[in-house]
Amino acid sequence: MKHSHSMPFGAKVRSDGSVRFRLWAPKARLVDLCLENGEQDRLPLADSGDGWFELITRHARAGSRYRFQIDGDAKVPDPASRFQPDDVHGASEVVDPRSFDWSDDAWRGRPWEEAVIYELHVGAFTPEGTFRGVEARLDYLHEFGVTAVELMPIADFPGRRNWGYDGVLPYAPDSSYGRPDDLKSLVQACHQEGLMIFLDVVYNHFGPEGNYLRAYAPQLFTNRHRTPWGEAINFDGPGSRTVRDFFIQNALYWLEEYHFDGLRLDAVHAIADESKPDVVTELAQIVRRESGKERSIHLILENVKNESHYLVRDQLRQNKGNRVQLCDAQWNDDIHHALHVMLTGESDGYYADFVERPVQKLCRCLAQGFAYQGEFSPYHNSRRGEPSSELPSTAFVSFLQNHDQVGNRAFGERIGQLVAPAPLKNAMEILLLAPAPPMLFMGEEFAATSPFLFFCDFKGELAAAVTAGRRAEVDQFTKFGSASVKDQIPDPNAEQSYLNSKLDWRDVTKQPRAGWLQFYRDLLSIRKREVVPHLRNTCKARADCSDNKRTLAVDWAFANGPVLELRANLSSESQAIAETPCGRLLYCSSAEATEVWKAGSLPPWSVVWSLRE
Repeated sequence: MKHSHSMPFGAKVRSDGSVRFRLWAPKARLVDLCLENGEQDRLPLADSGDGWFELITRHARAGSRYRFQIDGDAKVPDPASRFQPDDVHGASEVVDPRSFDWSDDAWRGRPWEEAVIYELHVGAFTPEGTFRGVEARLDYLHEFGVTAVELMPIADFPGRRNWGYDGVLPYAPDSSYGRPDDLKSLVQACHQEGLMIFLDVVYNHFGPEGNYLRAYAPQLFTNRHRTPWGEAINFDGPGSRTVRDFFIQNALYWLEEYHFDGLRLDAVHAIADESKPDVVTELAQIVRRESGKERSIHLILENVKNESHYLVRDQLRQNKGNRVQLCDAQWNDDIHHALHVMLTGESDGYYADFVERPVQKLCRCLAQGFAYQGEFSPYHNSRRGEPSSELPSTAFVSFLQNHDQVGNRAFGERIGQLVAPAPLKNAMEILLLAPAPPMLFMGEEFAATSPFLFFCDFKGELAAAVTAGRRAEVDQFTKFGSASVKDQIPDPNAEQSYLNSKLDWRDVTKQPRAGWLQFYRDLLSIRKREVVPHLRNTCKARADCSDNKRTLAVDWAFANGPVLELRANLSSESQAIAETPCGRLLYCSSAEATEVWKAGSLPPWSVVWSLRE
């Protein structure tokens, strides 16, 4: 089976063997194609109007390397390059996507309620640091209960190592991880294992090196808005139609040409767009219409603004069931922050919003989605969020670790280095069996001790600026504020920072790592057997908690009858339970807790789950 995505730009190998090249360069007067295959040095593209230049030629073929020359001066890579064998400053390569033979035509995806997401960085996940390296570990992921792999961004970035959020060529998988066919092989292997695979995409900014677009298409940017990374992308001004298409086509490209099962849209709160519909809404509508007809496609947001209108379901308006209208879910930072404050006592930075009544905020997340649904946020100095209580629990992805919450710490410490085992297990006993889809960060399942540091591969003044900026970012955290501590923060540009972030797979079979892996495996098995079958049904949740006693009780009543019951004591002393559950015991954190939970009390650090039929 052959697949390709037809784009209005870039290089396309046509059925007759010729190649069509198309570039949007509204600032340019002349555009030439510069081939590096020895046959023809330079060929002019015809001006086809509205800033578009086009050429169809037989002098190029799959494998040809090329650049565009702007007004006889700068030679630039194709912004829609499918592959950059020599990194972001090198020539682009013509790729014929029909050269890959797909064999996953029977794959229809998996329903969202089955999602157990595993976020990983391709370079740091295995010693090889490649797509093939990830593929070799898929049976391991499937065996302990993962149902969806989520790749951190892979769009071509400068250098040999990067988190991926500095990408500048959004259609080209970075060559340090392998060729396009290697990525397709990974996707296909996921489907053969019964795994979904998602891709993290960045549509809010371009990285600081290797972006040549301003030289010939400055309309792609706007000074009407700003982002944390500088000038915003132009989604709502003159020329924005082509800009919007560039990113919407990118989403379709990954879903159709690479068969990804979904996308995670990075930091949509940093996408400035005053048009109606905004680009996130339009992208979701088009994806649902064009890519979600024959298989399940899922869209996940990162959105500090907690904008629940992106997550609306049909039953909220027409009582048609639980069908997604726009996006399936959002990373729920609120539940992470509430748990993190409870477990560590940290109160700096954004954690300050969760210091008061963290147990209540945790309960609100479990029962209603967001902790902040329009309330004033002292950290943001504004109201934050929209009402979310009418949304299903499946609209919120829960986690205790991810690349941000580990990697944005000064020394990349994982939660296991900050918290004792019993409280940490309690947190995961709650998250892995609650209705919201859980997400794990690579290595979490065996309590990996390797850090996940911020790393990149810049040079010169940019490298120095990134290193200084990284150390300035930690000023909001008191424990990292002193000059002596800052001097110890690993240099993001040092190769050792990257190497130290790689998982050490020798740990998996050793104790206590193997015990942690079994712990995750057991909980996810219970989730699959006892919880997932009810998640297609709507439910109403109610919660009761005590911040003083650090106890909580949450019940989820599903439309088909069952009630999922959670009782937890997250303190170092025995506590009475507000309401004794009466359902069938699903899980209990200890034998002692099993003996006393029906008597109306729980020992220290204990969690009990039951199901009332």
